[in-house]
Amino acid sequence: MKNKKTIPTFKSEDEERDFWANHSPLDYFDNKDFKRISFPKLKPSVKAISIRLPEDMLAELKILANKKDIPYQSLAKIYLSRQISLERGSQE
Repeated sequence: MKNKKTIPTFKSEDEERDFWANHSPLDYFDNKDFKRISFPKLKPSVKAISIRLPEDMLAELKILANKKDIPYQSLAKIYLSRQISLERGSQE
């Protein structure tokens, strides 16, 4: 089955953005032609940082992580993520 409508040629990204804001892609593409793809080697962007913590705080973090059977760095990321969500007002 062919596309229902022809996608116009755009002069700029702004023109294209405005167009798609007011039109449904479903009118221009046939979802029967879509193919599922996967990106098995795609990994989220991460950046290593160095952070100084009081020794007792680090020790406590390691104890809590050990009780949960996860690495302490992972637990620190979980805690940071939760606090960021709280600060942004989107409690999870």
